[in-house]
Amino acid sequence: MIEKRNFALRDKDGNEVGVFSGKQPRQAALKAANRGFTDIRLRERGTKKVHLFQGERKQVPKPTNAPAWMPTNIWKPFVKKVGVEKLQDI
Repeated sequence: MIEKRNFALRDKDGNEVGVFSGKQPRQAALKAANRGFTDIRLRERGTKKVHLFQGERKQVPKPTNAPAWMPTNIWKPFVKKVGVEKLQDI
């Protein structure tokens, strides 16, 4: 069974501004996109890999099987993987 991994969110200057967890980098990127981040750079903790994503949030109609208390439109995150970078030093 795959265990959760931690991914540090980096800003454009290389500072780590948050941590998201997930079994895959995409899962962590979806969490970051849901918080409003668009240029997502996730460094996998314990490695020198930086996963690059483009993210956005869109308002979509609620699912048909949604509970009655849920609003008619909900925010849904979307991400697209751009690539992977290797860091020279951490």
